[in-house]
Amino acid sequence: MNLHVTDPPAGYGIDIQPLEGRVSAYRNDELIASSTGARVMYETRLKPTIYFPIQDVTAKLGERTALQTFCPFKGTASYRDLVTLDARVPQAVWSYEHPLPESRGIQGFVGFGADAVTRFDLGQNRMREDQSGNISGPVIDWLLRQAAVLSSAEALTAALAEKLSESGVVLSRLSVMIWSLHPMIAGKNYIWDKKGGKVTTYAPSYEIHDHPSFINSPLRHVSSGLGGIRQKIGEDYADNSFPIIEDLRAAGATDYVAMPMPFSDGRTNVLTLTSDHPDGFTTANLGLVFECSAAISRFYEVFMQRENAQSLLETYVGKRTGARVLGGEIRRGDGDEIDAAIMFCDMRDSTQLEERLGRAEYISVLNHFFETTSQVVHAHGGEVLKFIGDAVLAVFPGAEGASDACERALAASRAVVAQLAEAQGDTACRCAIGLAYGRVTYGNVGSQERLDFTVIGKPANIAARLCDYGKICNSEIVFTEEIAGDATDVVELGHIDLHNVKAPVRAFSH
Repeated sequence: MNLHVTDPPAGYGIDIQPLEGRVSAYRNDELIASSTGARVMYETRLKPTIYFPIQDVTAKLGERTALQTFCPFKGTASYRDLVTLDARVPQAVWSYEHPLPESRGIQGFVGFGADAVTRFDLGQNRMREDQSGNISGPVIDWLLRQAAVLSSAEALTAALAEKLSESGVVLSRLSVMIWSLHPMIAGKNYIWDKKGGKVTTYAPSYEIHDHPSFINSPLRHVSSGLGGIRQKIGEDYADNSFPIIEDLRAAGATDYVAMPMPFSDGRTNVLTLTSDHPDGFTTANLGLVFECSAAISRFYEVFMQRENAQSLLETYVGKRTGARVLGGEIRRGDGDEIDAAIMFCDMRDSTQLEERLGRAEYISVLNHFFETTSQVVHAHGGEVLKFIGDAVLAVFPGAEGASDACERALAASRAVVAQLAEAQGDTACRCAIGLAYGRVTYGNVGSQERLDFTVIGKPANIAARLCDYGKICNSEIVFTEEIAGDATDVVELGHIDLHNVKAPVRAFSH
């Protein structure tokens, strides 16, 4: 009786052992494989896998399918259908035509998926039970006790590289690619390099998905859910060779691994390891990282969730407002009374523009209007609170005094008008702007289920009404006497009556 009582490898490992006598595999009552040369693979944490010499498969196998999966311990697996007397089981048989060194004992062999085999006849053989125990204690202990105090993803990346190196993993480079929820960047790529011992952060735009260097890269393959990649640099593995390998080879690398790092929302991020040790990574090295990858992933997810929340809040409610919401001002009624200049900027003739240009081109013009206004407001120390149809509501807080806020609001309005006037052709558009200064409530209003962080108060109402008045009198910017201040290059319009404003307002234009 073959009990396979040999000691398992220390740490994470792969152990391939021959099976004694004849071993057979059945699907229902049909014999699909039978051999006296079968082997069993013991891989840490996994159930034993029986492999048969391909020539001893008695059932019909289909042609190779397009499916390929990658394993950092075994290499690239290709798949075939299993054709039996009563069924065709898709992609039920796999093989490693060019296995990695630690798995070369299954070259020329095939394995069967759980859907393919209903019963194995192992004869006198008995499978060894998993004896792996705790193989990642020091790293997991560090993650539980010390990693939680790290303040950023960059600090985590540097500390992780250092801890893995202390644990015997010979690293020359470590990178983590995290996909993000951001309107302008696709994600963050944190790269630690042994030479400098520092972490460099890259934030690629969404154009990365169409770039040739990404299309044929391990990052795309792994993040697409195809599993890990292993490339022993210096050896030819045609099934999983990538252009980046040549760059790493030139830098003295000997081994490269890309592992999936899944988040709880289903997105697959990527952890890559590069070694310059003459023998590359050991199976125990990679197994250690593989064992800890779920815990490592959660730390990065915490950092990215906060970063995603911040970027989404900044995108939808503005930078200052987003910071207040993240700071805990999330209940209805939370907020402050502040003195501020309020800008209400409305695109003129929008209905005619849409009818003339069509919806798609009109949206392009509208986006140009919003982008121009937003950039100018931010450049003058203001914040866009919201887009309302084809209008922009912005606030210029008066923390440095009334005159400072009013001057910035008026200068921003003039810059918006000037920049919009520079546009040519179908992108050209005009605006009307109303400005007012005073005390407003800056905070949360709305229902219990749906809140809006905005400004409420008489100045906000006056700014909107002055914007409407500007369209009537054909003035691009109309503002109150507080906004006018000591400016001499303004035109007084007199006291005007505004809808839903009790007393006439002394107004000016530029």
